Amino acid sequence: MAVNHHVSLSTLDVVRDAPVIPVIVLHDAGHAVPLAQALVAGGIRMLEITLRTPQALDAMRAIAQEVPQAVVGAGTVRGGADAEAALRAGARFVVSPGFTPTLARSCRELDLPLLPGVATAGEIMAAQDEGLGVLKFFPAMQAGGAALLKAWQGPFGDVLFCPTGGVQADNAQALLELGNVACVGGSWLAPARALAAGDWQAITNLARQAKALRRPHFE
Repeated sequence: MAVNHHVSLSTLDVVRDAPVIPVIVLHDAGHAVPLAQALVAGGIRMLEITLRTPQALDAMRAIAQEVPQAVVGAGTVRGGADAEAALRAGARFVVSPGFTPTLARSCRELDLPLLPGVATAGEIMAAQDEGLGVLKFFPAMQAGGAALLKAWQGPFGDVLFCPTGGVQADNAQALLELGNVACVGGSWLAPARALAAGDWQAITNLARQAKALRRPHFE
């Protein structure tokens, strides 16, 4: 079902839409709209634009205004001010590298779905204390990868994860086979070389391949 800009979104909606959420770093806001169009053409609509460059908010604004099929999210959100700025730029969800109760409450006040990063059992418990049960596992491969996700299935069987950090086309499928993984996040869908060359067809092809990845527990 298409998500439009007038329908309330949940974090679960975000992670279940497709097997991969692209983690996008843009140094040229002019790339934002054609990139979003290329990803949407390949079936990927949830787009995480990271707040790692000065162009990020302009890029979000452009996509929100000109590519209605896309659902813009903000990544690298570290506090309430980041979340507010992202919301004003058109973001409909936010992703953070870590978890703090303050950020969780700020996003709740803004009615912005939050996908917060966790890497330890204590952080998962703190997020659950704030009512959050869909979490980003970051940095996934550096922090323990599939082995840690499997270990968490016992004590945290009610939590869903989006592993991000070191996830690539060649290891994404193995993560998606796990019962507690809803999707993965990765930067390989928007490679710098394709962006610089304006090779939007290459990006659409990468998106199609990502969309075709299997999620046996969620299809």
